[in-house]
Amino acid sequence: MKLFLLMLTMLLFLGFSISAQQIKYPETQKGDVVEDYHGTQVADPYRWLEDLDSDETRAWVAAQNAVTFGYLEKIEAREQLKKRLTELWNYPKYGLPFKRGDRYFFSKNDGLQNQYVYYSVKSLDDENPTVFIDPNTFSEDGTVALKDLQFSKDGKLAMYATSASGSDWQTFRVKNVATGEDLADKLEWIKFSTAAWLPDHSGFFYSRYAAPKEGDEFEQSNKNMKLYFHKIGTLQSDDALIYERPDNPDMGFWPGVTDDGRFLVLNVWTGSARVNRLYYKDLQSENSDIVKLLDANDASYNFVGNTGTEFYIQTDLDAPNARLISIDVANPAKENWKTLIPESKAVLSSAQIVNNQFVVSAMVDARDRLTVHELDGSLVNEINLPTIGSVGSISGEREDSEMFYSFTSFTYPTSIFRYDFKTGTSEVFRSPEIDFDASEYVVKQEFYPSKDGTKVPMFIVHRKDLAMDGSNPAYLYAYGGFKISMTPAFSISNLVWLEMGGVYAMPNLRGGGEYGEDWHQAGMLEKKQNVFDDFIAAGEYLIEKGYTSSEKLAIAGGSNGGLLTGACLSQRP
Repeated sequence: MKLFLLMLTMLLFLGFSISAQQIKYPETQKGDVVEDYHGTQVADPYRWLEDLDSDETRAWVAAQNAVTFGYLEKIEAREQLKKRLTELWNYPKYGLPFKRGDRYFFSKNDGLQNQYVYYSVKSLDDENPTVFIDPNTFSEDGTVALKDLQFSKDGKLAMYATSASGSDWQTFRVKNVATGEDLADKLEWIKFSTAAWLPDHSGFFYSRYAAPKEGDEFEQSNKNMKLYFHKIGTLQSDDALIYERPDNPDMGFWPGVTDDGRFLVLNVWTGSARVNRLYYKDLQSENSDIVKLLDANDASYNFVGNTGTEFYIQTDLDAPNARLISIDVANPAKENWKTLIPESKAVLSSAQIVNNQFVVSAMVDARDRLTVHELDGSLVNEINLPTIGSVGSISGEREDSEMFYSFTSFTYPTSIFRYDFKTGTSEVFRSPEIDFDASEYVVKQEFYPSKDGTKVPMFIVHRKDLAMDGSNPAYLYAYGGFKISMTPAFSISNLVWLEMGGVYAMPNLRGGGEYGEDWHQAGMLEKKQNVFDDFIAAGEYLIEKGYTSSEKLAIAGGSNGGLLTGACLSQRP
């Protein structure tokens, strides 16, 4: 969606020479639907457009598309723009390597492939990798996608999940890693789950819903998820039911098995709320019950790992910026909890155990930091990052002496780094070669006042040679919701915009997670107007500082950002 919006913006700016007077928009019929909400009459004249399958709606969509594409196709620079985008996109892209058993695995896209291909190698120096799984071969029309890939700890078996036509429904299959052959195991009616393997690869835990009635596959509500154990080589109908909550049909269960294989840990969620429960089951004790370790549903609890009965948990309970705590499940009373990494100005984004140490990603002013800590929380090292930017995924296991992490920024293409715990140093493992010169661009972070005086950060990127005289087209993109943080990232479409002399601006609005839970709640519910005010103030700031003008400012957002854009377009046209 973000790519489509930016490309459309480019084309519209390029097409200013085509007079808007030439466009004749189709008429939109108004209906007579009126709803009565507790005595208040509310007209809904466009209700008829909600019927996506009606002949009238199809005709309306076709007429709108005819106007849109009729306009865009007249823009002379369209093919030139498409050519440049294709040239820049066509470079090899890699995922982080990871080790399972005696082999390394990684994903790669040759350049313009629809889906990444997974490869395996004996060593990272091997220049002749073997294809492990190629999702591009799942269907002739490319509508079947790889959604999940989970290897057993010993690397002998792998579960891979597929979905068709963008559906949430997934099918799990199991592959023999050594031979590449699929086993007979096939599990269906799964969504919002993964496979949590036992250490001996005898089977895995997963969650699923009941099979819907024929014809109701895409209408059935997500109710009554159940947790099962699947033993390899058996039918799904023989899977053992581990846990269910008929008293709370909205509960969902995301399973995980601890590194030592002793505990099954359940992240128990309800809806899209950023709070959860944490349950566990002792797998060494036959017929053990599910234990409700954290059942208040009052904060977020992310299981990081364990040492015996000591659980390491990242939480924002009593810490809006999050902290890392330990709970001994043999003595779990709150007064016995220990804080290992206390809350600070930095928002603790994630923590995991590699080399028997915590690797912690944190964020200050929407910029990432990466640190290494002992298991008692004491700081060992801060990893030097190349510039202002974002740490992506991190790859490494508890017993590994090295890890891999990705890093990206607006003018820094996503690169993979290898960190050596023995030396405490990083080196570039893979970095793409792209036809552009980062030194020709400037990346800034500026702070501007919103309507109520709140200081809001905004990243601004442009060519160094641009004059700040209000003559530049600017693309203002934001989200502002669901505690999602907008951090620096490389984008080919953004790069083309910058090459053409555009300004790219990305403010970190309230409602996001850039400053923790308080920042999130400052843009929720009755405070939602703060988000709109922040976005409007960002546009006014860009104009005031000469980056652009009101005539050359474009605003955009996807999903929740679409709501943002629509509201601001109405409030401050």
